[in-house]
Amino acid sequence: MTTVSPRTTPSRAAGTPAARPGRPTRRPGSQKWRPWLLLAPALVAMAGLLLWPLIRVVVLSLQNFGLRELRTGANNWVGLDNYGSVLGTSTLWTTVLPNTVVFAIVTVLLTVVLGTLVALLLAKLKPLTRGLVTTAIMAAWAIPAVTGTYVWVFLFTPGDGVALQALQAFGLVDAATANPFNDRISFYAIAALNVVHHGFPFVALTVLAGLMTIPKELTEAALMDGANAWRRFWSVTFPMLRQVFAVVTVLSTIWDFKVFTQIYLMPGGDGINRGVLNLGTWSYSESFAQNKFGVGAAIAVLLTLLLLGITLAYLRLLFKEEEL
Repeated sequence: MTTVSPRTTPSRAAGTPAARPGRPTRRPGSQKWRPWLLLAPALVAMAGLLLWPLIRVVVLSLQNFGLRELRTGANNWVGLDNYGSVLGTSTLWTTVLPNTVVFAIVTVLLTVVLGTLVALLLAKLKPLTRGLVTTAIMAAWAIPAVTGTYVWVFLFTPGDGVALQALQAFGLVDAATANPFNDRISFYAIAALNVVHHGFPFVALTVLAGLMTIPKELTEAALMDGANAWRRFWSVTFPMLRQVFAVVTVLSTIWDFKVFTQIYLMPGGDGINRGVLNLGTWSYSESFAQNKFGVGAAIAVLLTLLLLGITLAYLRLLFKEEEL
């Protein structure tokens, strides 16, 4: 009697998945490039809208470009002469750069502090009241920068400005003769009020969203340990929202360093009063008032490099703290 031996199948290595019939094997290379293929349309659009204009500004900054070159399309290359002209003038170091840097530092600090205080207040309110207050502060954010600037100019109009009348009531100024737009400090004080008023709602809502993610158990534990509000903020809230504060600080720094509309639309801010120029209005004035487009482009490139340096330094400091 013959016995039939059982059919043997080759053993499969442990951990090797069985091949499914009719399903093609995916190549590792296709998985690697698939995300980039999906992002390609957006990257191309960003390159066209952001990268190409930036390259054109850099190229323009290396030329002596005026009305004649604009009309004929000729290229008059001067290398780094425009940068030497900008860096060698006393206007940059005594007026433009101090105005830009000091104004940005003050407005960023005030915007983040005020926005954080408003966020802490909103977190304490009941939902209905919070919604009403949030709607009210969103109005400041929704107002265009042009409209908001003209409102602040109206408030400080020499002679009959409401703010000047209020200051005169306290004996601080003479509304009939005072012109706060002529003085460098008072000019930027009004601009700072404008920028902070327009920017703090973004910080408030962003920080409020972060506050909603903090577990209540942490705050209750700090309260049981006897920590006051100041201690709870620095020991619980700030460490939990470090990334949120990093984002709002970096964005506020970028916005306030390159602020243009709020300065240009104020009396004298368009270049007539040279003592209140910042990097943005100086670049515009050199380009369109003096017809020195190459010099204006060089100023714009220097402003971009300054912003990149500040942002990278802040992010590096932030990431180093995360590693500790």
